[in-house]
Amino acid sequence: MTYQDRPPAKINLTLEIVGRRPDGYHDLRSIFLRIGLADRLTMEPAFSGTRDELTVTGLPGAPSTRDNLVLRALDALRAHAGIDFAPLHVTLEKHIPAAAGLGGGSSDAASALRLAQAAWAISLSPVELALGLELGSDVPFFLSDRVAALVEGRGERIAPLADPTDVGLLLVTPPLALATARVFARYDDLGPVLGLPPLANVDTHRLVEAAELLRGSNDLWPAAASLEPSLTALRDELETQTSRPWMLSGSGPTLFGLYPSVEEAAQAGQALVGSRSVALEGALFNAVDLVGPDPAWRYP
Repeated sequence: MTYQDRPPAKINLTLEIVGRRPDGYHDLRSIFLRIGLADRLTMEPAFSGTRDELTVTGLPGAPSTRDNLVLRALDALRAHAGIDFAPLHVTLEKHIPAAAGLGGGSSDAASALRLAQAAWAISLSPVELALGLELGSDVPFFLSDRVAALVEGRGERIAPLADPTDVGLLLVTPPLALATARVFARYDDLGPVLGLPPLANVDTHRLVEAAELLRGSNDLWPAAASLEPSLTALRDELETQTSRPWMLSGSGPTLFGLYPSVEEAAQAGQALVGSRSVALEGALFNAVDLVGPDPAWRYP
């Protein structure tokens, strides 16, 4: 039997670093929003070999080795159950840019936990959250199936928020390598950012109206911009051309703008591509709603 899922991406509407934990991780408060851009994960029994096999297609950047969170999820599930389950063949078709601040790898891992349980006819729902934290801080959010949530700690505390309505997003992912660990290390070097707006002021029912407030609500922006100054030039260009605020998702490098509809987001993207701006060269554009699973418009 073949099992399939569409693991979705997320954006961070806000990201506040509130402390440092004894284990070295940072304590976060962040508003997550699931968006309509998804990978495709297919899983079936492996009819040969003794180890899980992973084939990765689509967008480049996701490893097909044991470093991939999908294979690590299968290993973690076996270890927790204490059973050497039969090997699986997994195909991962990437549509979410890798290492882009969109949580694609974590979402893939969450889906792998679900599909493997179905393939192996087991149910470990009570421990999925703990397994998720072993794999990455974003995994519990994707296991929760929330559209919008306030996520705290290392990702283990998830409080649902009102689902947004009538919102489209334009995502612009430049061809930059910004490792999450490197951005957090730079944040530690620079020190905390003062004067950010409180998260409680963000009304998820009225996201487009809150865009100006959200623009300054990612504590990692100064660190990311200092490591890649072209991010500042890119945001300046996007804001000049669209007359809208643009925000950084996670540790970047993806920037996003909020629109009243996905159709307007797509029109804005087409205009940006048509401008042939040097600052936008090599960028990947996705106009998405909150359902998807595929973008309404993508370039290239």
